Amino acid sequence: MSTTITEIAPDIYRLSTFVPEANLAMNQFLVDGEEPLLFHSGQRALFTSVSDALSQLIDISRLKWITFGHVEADECGAMNSWLAAAPDAQVAHGAMGCFVQVNDLADRPPIPLQDGDVLETGIRRVRHIDTPHVPHGWDAGLMFEETTSTLFCGDLFTAFGNHPTTTEHDIIGPALEAEDLGHATALTPDLEPTIRALADLEPRILATMHTSTFYGDCVDTLHELANAYAERFAAESERWKSD
Repeated sequence: MSTTITEIAPDIYRLSTFVPEANLAMNQFLVDGEEPLLFHSGQRALFTSVSDALSQLIDISRLKWITFGHVEADECGAMNSWLAAAPDAQVAHGAMGCFVQVNDLADRPPIPLQDGDVLETGIRRVRHIDTPHVPHGWDAGLMFEETTSTLFCGDLFTAFGNHPTTTEHDIIGPALEAEDLGHATALTPDLEPTIRALADLEPRILATMHTSTFYGDCVDTLHELANAYAERFAAESERWKSD
């Protein structure tokens, strides 16, 4: 396995490692600046490859913020390895996730983030957005870099396969195919409105964790994803009523 580096926006880098056994890309994102931020720590098994790649961009000891969408091995498995490599770094995660898990899992006390809290890396401003159970996990949250309008999507739009680094083409079809295989998304009444609220941010870039970075019509694409899940939620609701 090797990790590739792509600058997807000024000061924002995608660190991507394709894992053949899972048939998935594992994407992590560095927001550079005076206080660099890493979104997703990745799995422990990927730490050597990803840290070698990140060290081509910055001195790892400069890393200040270690963040992720929810507690899951591919999102935070290596957080303590990063904490060991960056003595001044702090984990920052949603307050609920810190309370129920990260306070115990992290080798240094994490910073609990409330909905709307902003971490500043320098000229970049990364806002935490609580998205409980979207796409899954009660501690789920995403991040939005305000100055470049980059939405770090976490597991939204997950697609199996080794996809291009960037695209302006359809990312919904492959995501729904992956959903049919894995059923990873929590179908709840809050799913559709939460995704539509993300569209209201008017992102220009969708930085996905498990497929291409998307440069097309991000707002329309998020609304299309919300529509697709609304249909699935309605169908499941009807099935539950008939059972």
